Amino acid sequence: MVEITEKPIVRRKAVATGLILLKKSTAEAIRKGEVEKGDVLTVARVAAIQAVKETPRQIPMCHPIPITGVEVAFELEPDLVRATVVVTSIGQTGVEMEALAGVSAALLNVWDMVKSREKDETGNYPSTRIEEIRVVEKRKDDV
Repeated sequence: MVEITEKPIVRRKAVATGLILLKKSTAEAIRKGEVEKGDVLTVARVAAIQAVKETPRQIPMCHPIPITGVEVAFELEPDLVRATVVVTSIGQTGVEMEALAGVSAALLNVWDMVKSREKDETGNYPSTRIEEIRVVEKRKDDV
């Protein structure tokens, strides 16, 4: 891991986003609460928060840092779900990896919960895709 002892303690924020492309019928089932496994967006929100907190366990060179806040939002469009995760901390290193981990976990959990609706007759997922996972904002301010 990179040495951060001498870095100043500052407020940090990162925002990441990404999306999962779905069949229109699947997105509609999410919207109507008709997915067999349960409330897709609630489960995805909890998974995102858990992933943020567990990031150093999944990404070995990430420092364990104090997370002071996590916000998870979803936009449901006719053929996709977009997840956005905002992570805040007061510390010596950024939180962008935590935000990216949160988005990834949220989208993977959406896929897991709707996979029975997304499969084709061969059991494959020809149109389901997770895309555009990226950091859209990273900021630090003096404490």
